[in-house]
Amino acid sequence: MSSSGNKTAAGIFGILLGALGIHKFVLVLTTPGIIMLLVSILSCGWGAIPMGIVGFIEGIIYLSKSDEDFYEIYVLNKRAWF
Repeated sequence: MSSSGNKTAAGIFGILLGALGIHKFVLVLTTPGIIMLLVSILSCGWGAIPMGIVGFIEGIIYLSKSDEDFYEIYVLNKRAWF
C-alpha cells in the first residue's frame, strides 16, 4: 500500500474508530495500538472517551499533512503519538 493510502486509511480510522487504536495498527505501530485498545476496553468504556479524542485529533493531523511529511514522520521515523 502506498504512503498516500496509508495516510488516508489511518486518518479515516483515527476519526471514526480512534478509541480502538485501529489507525495505529494501519501504521504498523502495534504497541500504541494495543495501549489504546486496552485502555478503551479495560476501563469499561470510560477510557474510550480520551482515546477517542486522541484518535480524532491524530486522524485530522494525518489527513492535513502532505504526503511527504506524513511518510517521513509516521512511516520512516515511526512517530507513535501526535
